[in-house]
Amino acid sequence: MEVTNLTNNGFVLLGFYELPSFQLGLFLIFLILYIGTLTGNSITTALFCFDPHFHSPMYILLCNLSIIDLSFTTMVLPKLLDTFLNGNHVISYNGCITQVFFYVVLIVLEFFILAAMAYDRYVAICHPLHYSYFMSLQVCFWMSLTSWSVGVLEGILYVILVSSCTFCGSHEVDHLFCDLKPLMKLSCSDTYTLETITLVLGTVIGFVPSVMTLVSYMYIILAILKISSKEGRQKTFSTCSSHLTVILLFYGTMFGMNMRPKSSYSMDQDKVFAVLYAGVIPMLNPLIYSLRNQEVKKALCRIMEKYILRKDYMNK
Repeated sequence: MEVTNLTNNGFVLLGFYELPSFQLGLFLIFLILYIGTLTGNSITTALFCFDPHFHSPMYILLCNLSIIDLSFTTMVLPKLLDTFLNGNHVISYNGCITQVFFYVVLIVLEFFILAAMAYDRYVAICHPLHYSYFMSLQVCFWMSLTSWSVGVLEGILYVILVSSCTFCGSHEVDHLFCDLKPLMKLSCSDTYTLETITLVLGTVIGFVPSVMTLVSYMYIILAILKISSKEGRQKTFSTCSSHLTVILLFYGTMFGMNMRPKSSYSMDQDKVFAVLYAGVIPMLNPLIYSLRNQEVKKALCRIMEKYILRKDYMNK
């Protein structure tokens, strides 16, 4: 496929250009993923925000996670759907920089929110009598605010760094969206500073919340093993199983994207991981929490029953 509608002020997102005969099929698949993600995360976000039963630290953090999933999917998939349906691969320079900003913010934010959720589960299981003190709504608010602040500040930094790069050669980004790696490859200016900062900040920002999450679950596992009854262990583990599943999905994707040796690196693999992170995982997350959380299932049932009863009443 040869892309010719290229402007000097924009980039060309190649996406899955190597599969020209599958564009309509890919459009339908990603449309289903997008609708599923919007529906599931919108429902859970509304549920956690407006139902007083869910105004607790754990569900506030879950609401943050749903917002992250909605934002990342909306950042990537609408443009990808336009590419599949209309063949419009061009994204403006400002649009590309905007994608860089939100990509950085949301990745950083998810690292910290998942770490905060791990701490929440640690306190709930290991210090249940002091939960309201160590994990109050005020503590949860400051955790969320700090996570957003770190993400936004890092996003602004990367926008400044990427904006200072010169793109004088090819403008074809071999990816689904404007990611840092393909943009650095396209730059004809010195990217040493950007690469160094990416390595240092990526290591620090990834390491700190990862250690927090790992340590929290080490204590959780030790506490569970000390429970004498099998039923008690299963019941306690079930309180953090959904969060642990989401952590494994997120870290598995992140490690797959960033921890591969250079000898085996390929953009095709990055595209697969991008599909997982931008389309599949955001759709699965609300399902995981809904299926594994009795309170969420009961609340959803109440809403459905209320809606059905109201509909039947109006029909009569």
